[in-house]
Amino acid sequence: MRTSIATVSLSGSLTEKLTAASRAGFDGVEIFENDLLASPLSPEEIRARCADLGLSIDLYQPMRDIEAVPAGEFARNLRRARHKFELMRRLGAGTVLVCSSVHPLAVDDDALAADHLRQLADLAQEFNIRVAYEALAWGRHVNTYGHAWRIVEAADHPALGTCLDSFHILSRGSDPKGIADIPGEKIFFLQLADAPLLAMDVLQWSRHYRCFPGQGGFDVAGLVRNVLGTGYDGPLSLEVFNDVFRQAEAGPTAVDAHRSLLVLQETVGVATPPAPVVPTGVAFAELVTPDAEPVAAVLGALGFARTARHRTKPVDLWQQGEARILVNTSGAARRTGTGLAAIGLESPDPAGAARRAEALLAPVLPRRRAAADAPLDAVAAPDGTELFFCATDRPELPNWRADFADGAGGPHRTGVHRIDHLALTQPWHHFDEAALFHRSVLGLHAQESVDVADPYGLMRSRAVTNADGSVRIALGVGAAPTDDTVHAQHIALATSDVVAAARRFREAGGRLLPIPANYYDDLAARHEFADGELETYRELGILYDRDAHGEFRHCYTMTVGRVFFELVQRDGYRGYGAQNAPVRLAAQHTARAVIGG
Repeated sequence: MRTSIATVSLSGSLTEKLTAASRAGFDGVEIFENDLLASPLSPEEIRARCADLGLSIDLYQPMRDIEAVPAGEFARNLRRARHKFELMRRLGAGTVLVCSSVHPLAVDDDALAADHLRQLADLAQEFNIRVAYEALAWGRHVNTYGHAWRIVEAADHPALGTCLDSFHILSRGSDPKGIADIPGEKIFFLQLADAPLLAMDVLQWSRHYRCFPGQGGFDVAGLVRNVLGTGYDGPLSLEVFNDVFRQAEAGPTAVDAHRSLLVLQETVGVATPPAPVVPTGVAFAELVTPDAEPVAAVLGALGFARTARHRTKPVDLWQQGEARILVNTSGAARRTGTGLAAIGLESPDPAGAARRAEALLAPVLPRRRAAADAPLDAVAAPDGTELFFCATDRPELPNWRADFADGAGGPHRTGVHRIDHLALTQPWHHFDEAALFHRSVLGLHAQESVDVADPYGLMRSRAVTNADGSVRIALGVGAAPTDDTVHAQHIALATSDVVAAARRFREAGGRLLPIPANYYDDLAARHEFADGELETYRELGILYDRDAHGEFRHCYTMTVGRVFFELVQRDGYRGYGAQNAPVRLAAQHTARAVIGG
């Protein structure tokens, strides 16, 4: 289906918005009136610019407070409309959005509303323009799509139809099944937005918290199925009011927006991109660093051994059990400092995973490789982390380990056996995008978002995982985005005995994050422990949590650059220790202050 986006959904000047929409692959745009008014370009120049970019102008919006008002007010409205229709003719826009009135003088009179809209449609028809009437969720008298349709039906004018907006419908809890009663040819436009499920004033909810389909809690796909069942053949268009999107760079936001529509079309069965190839494990995590010595010291204390070196690049492979860490000291690392740069994801079909990513606007990254290097494909996650699609030790597929000189497996000095999960800090404006990316491109399941108290605000976190938990990625955005030490990326390492692992790490010279004594006093009040157990946790800085499925014990290393490690013992437990996150964050703030002082 054709896709469109309202210019209000993107940041920047109108020219920047149009360019971003075109580059992201949209077919058309809705021109928001404020964007046109603020543009130095004439309507004719905007029309030509859209044509050059391959964009149609699918809608001009909004026209407000038209119907069911006193006669003098309506006469002024028709005068205003004539001017706007003339402008639309110059712009090349064939449909105008008319919102249900919120005017204080508007009366609750459907017959008068229908008469006024019929007169408006008569005028619009002179300019070869269609009028799409939309029920605002906060409309003074008309606030449901069914009510708006009854007025349109009563007006009975060929140039008058309705506009359906998923936010206005779903935010009020209206049942979209009633859309089936509207003839498809009378649905002049369809606007789509998702939103988190919030208990707040619907106007504020609409103006600040809309998001792209798949990023919120609405059943947008179900609504679209109902609309398509009517025979509607117009575009799927996004109209999103969101404070974050309006401040973020237009280009990436437009790509995220178009990806959401591609996934939506797949969900409702009108498009068939390559099927998701869900990763089955973590092959490796790659750190970049300008100085390998501090990283090597931590890995050595954690029980990892340097088992191999890349044949052509300054990259070492450290391994313990099935946990593999690559340490890269290339020139790029010297510019960026120590951080988590890439994740290798075990894939049953690496080529198929790459095809899926490209179809959903995540192109394979260009790479420099020697002739003998394994042909690994990687895409960039929204935070810039490279995601490689890998096959480890599978003879029928290219093996990334073949790029490394042979080496024996690492000693199991701390009992680490695999990577339990990875935590990636997102740029503040990419949090929702990241969840949609990992769900749609990688086929991972996105869990509910949680808020964690930080000493300087709130930190949001949302985990994505495959079915058996062999791939777990926690996506977070911090309250203090400039504090790289606290809101750093981290690698959680699974062990069957975290107490033994922590002791061995410390005996090998490693430094564990100190946890305040008050935490353990509270732990004693909340849970019962065996004799000496709590004292051991206090000594080693081990934190504890439990859920309906089991227990979780974990501790943290001190931070190196922007990365730290976590040792975890997961006994049936399915979470990530969110209960303990505020304590960890505060402890890291304190540790940083002590080191800095």
